[in-house]
Amino acid sequence: MTSISAPTQSIFRQYLVLTKPRVTQLAVFCAVIGMFLASPGLPDLGIVVAATAGIWLLAAAAFAVNCLIEQEIDARMLRTARRGTARGTISNTQVILLSGLLGGLGMVVLYHLVNPLTMWLTFATFVGYAIIYTVILKPLTPQNIVIGGLSGAMPPALGWAAVANAVPAESWVLVLIIFIWTPPHFWALALYRNNDYAKAGLPMLPVTHGKQFTRLHILLYSFVLFAATLLPYVVRMSGLFYLCAAIALSGMFVVYSWRLYKAYSDELSRKLFRFSILYLALLFGALLIDHWIQLL
Repeated sequence: MTSISAPTQSIFRQYLVLTKPRVTQLAVFCAVIGMFLASPGLPDLGIVVAATAGIWLLAAAAFAVNCLIEQEIDARMLRTARRGTARGTISNTQVILLSGLLGGLGMVVLYHLVNPLTMWLTFATFVGYAIIYTVILKPLTPQNIVIGGLSGAMPPALGWAAVANAVPAESWVLVLIIFIWTPPHFWALALYRNNDYAKAGLPMLPVTHGKQFTRLHILLYSFVLFAATLLPYVVRMSGLFYLCAAIALSGMFVVYSWRLYKAYSDELSRKLFRFSILYLALLFGALLIDHWIQLL
């Protein structure tokens, strides 16, 4: 195992990095949007706070388990080599205790302060990401992010379940949007981190099928994503404000993907990856604004 030297971090900071806070923030944000969309008015703010905390805790626990399982892979990748698990500054026992504490606390909060349905759905998401995706899919198939993307797409359904104690078709429309968004989002990252993934031995699509093939798939997925983002308007979940926002944002996604397909550069791939994060946040933000407009 190789590692990259880095300035010594506090133990708190090392633990925090294992929970992947930036990724967790976007997931929890989408869950919160689901909570507000599930209510015809303002949802019970106590439920919102408790569900947000519980979902955040279980997501953090899942990411910590991911870092534990992939510590040798992380040590070979520039992007992840500074994690405490990869450098050996945090032991396996410490990570297991951290994940157990966070996950157990999250389940208690969701079960007692929200509802059992949300707890079990969130726990299933934990298993899907930490075990099925990380252990089985990621090292075995270049379609790992496609199949395993369902776990990462679940936050809107979790949020909806927290407030409504149900997961109706509308919540699955939001899950579908994130499910389709996930592959081009991660493939953009994998393109400019191609050497890292190859060195780590992970069968990401650019490694197994080449950059041109991956760029084509990003472009094709961007068209499917464009269509999927129109569904909230089609099924009358949202109105014209969201429709205009979805067309504008998804149109920009297609343009980025087309430019990447026609003339590749690492910088353009980075731009698409960064835009894809902003894209999802703005799209779900537009859903919430549109929901409030319709309530006026």
